[in-house]
Amino acid sequence: MQQLQLTQQNLQNILMQKQQIQSQLVELESALTELKTTDKAYKIIGKIMIASPKENLTKDLKEKKEVAEVRLKNFNNQEEKLKSNLEELQKQVMAEMQKDKKD
Repeated sequence: MQQLQLTQQNLQNILMQKQQIQSQLVELESALTELKTTDKAYKIIGKIMIASPKENLTKDLKEKKEVAEVRLKNFNNQEEKLKSNLEELQKQVMAEMQKDKKD
């Protein structure tokens, strides 16, 4: 039963992290789209904005996007594994409960 609860918590954590990565991907895609339509570009470093070549910013954003996509893929894999484990644990718990009812 504890293993089931632990797996459920792990799944919830993965889903929250996955959602954060998806939000980051949307922001990165939006920034890349915006860069295509502007003449001047700025990079935020700490609390200041510094003018930066569009090409450099585009390269940085694309790299960040690739990393986020890899992380999302990993979270998807972890999610599938946890769901599979969860289903198996639920079956085991149900079998134990039915066994206890018979005794």
